[in-house]
Amino acid sequence: MSRRGPDVVTAGLDLRPLGYHPPMDRRGILTLVRAGSIVLVVAAIAAQAIVLADAGAFDPTRFFAFFTILSNLIGVAAFAWLVVRGDRPRSRGLELLRGAAVVYLTVTFFVVIFLLSGIDVQLQLGWVDVVLHKVFPIIVVADWILDPPMTRLSVRDGLLWLAFPLAWTGVTLVRGALDGWYPYPFLDPANGGYGQVAITAVAITAGFLVVSGITLALGNRKA
Repeated sequence: MSRRGPDVVTAGLDLRPLGYHPPMDRRGILTLVRAGSIVLVVAAIAAQAIVLADAGAFDPTRFFAFFTILSNLIGVAAFAWLVVRGDRPRSRGLELLRGAAVVYLTVTFFVVIFLLSGIDVQLQLGWVDVVLHKVFPIIVVADWILDPPMTRLSVRDGLLWLAFPLAWTGVTLVRGALDGWYPYPFLDPANGGYGQVAITAVAITAGFLVVSGITLALGNRKA
């Protein structure tokens, strides 16, 4: 007659001690992290907007023109969609949005380090700067690696991710030419002329291509 521990389910009867809770599976942990990230990022953006508003310096047409804010909101949208979907199969559109968030936030992470160190980008709160420029980008990339897309993505999908940043750059340059305001100094022709702006834009676009390729490779490794 074999002996069984108190945590074994026998003959359909649960013999585990009262109050026992099974360890949360990876899917549950991912959902908690995603939901928590949404709350954290939205709180960070709201906190910064409130600080600017209190100082009489909040202009939504400028605040939401920063690529940092937009890329973080895209990441929030992707995570919110994931949370809502739960365990149900994910659509290709959702996986494309996730990949876009990975690419945009990764580029944001490196641009801040190499081009915007010490530059005022309307993120006066230190913790907001850390959340939007470092913490959330890392979480989004880790999420992509730990839970890769269910649909195999193509090179064409990777190129599609470039549409938004290219459109954003074009709109930003046109706006700047009209009202003289640029969200980032490397896009302002006053700092070296349009030639320098073009060189920087091409370099960043090349970075987007590289990051898109790496994102595809990581996402398709199990597809």
